Amino acid sequence: MTTQCQLVLATHNPGKLRELRALLPPTIKTIPAAALGITLPEETGTTFLENALLKARAVAHAAGLPALADDSGLEVDALGGAPGVFSAYFAHRQATDTENVAKLLAVLRDVPPEQRRARFRAVVVVAFPNGHFLTGEGTLEGYITTAPRGTHGFGYDPVFCPLQETRTLAEMSPEEKNRLSHRAQAVRNLLAALQQYCQTTTGSAVEEQE
Repeated sequence: MTTQCQLVLATHNPGKLRELRALLPPTIKTIPAAALGITLPEETGTTFLENALLKARAVAHAAGLPALADDSGLEVDALGGAPGVFSAYFAHRQATDTENVAKLLAVLRDVPPEQRRARFRAVVVVAFPNGHFLTGEGTLEGYITTAPRGTHGFGYDPVFCPLQETRTLAEMSPEEKNRLSHRAQAVRNLLAALQQYCQTTTGSAVEEQE
């Protein structure tokens, strides 16, 4: 018999929701935090791990269910690793993706191609109501283009080209992106432990009912 585990997805970003659902196996039922009326806490951490833990623990506590949170961002070498944990707010606190991309291209306007190296970094955390948690990390190396290209994805995807690629992430299909992205790597790195947890807890629940 196939067991099923429930996870509350601790994000209100529709792009992240879409990607996380595509990356998780069908044996894991996902519920957006918004569907449960849960408000996410402010991201006050100084690292991706701190912010992901903050969100996952808050949602797990509020829902009484395991919660998955992702915190990720873009690190540009020419900017000393910025925008980093402030990637979503690079232009200003309520910035749109378009505004953030425009600011990034503006500050890199005079930076030559060979100095536009960057990476996407992601940390995914699954927190449980009992306080336990699992983590997975992923990194995608690449460089920043001089102009946006492509219509897929979200965030900085239109100006990020992975190494060994000539297309930006926004020029790739969702399936192509999900094979190599930083978020896909992070999810894969915790999936075995998560599935083991689901099998153990679901199995125990079935035995108790019997």
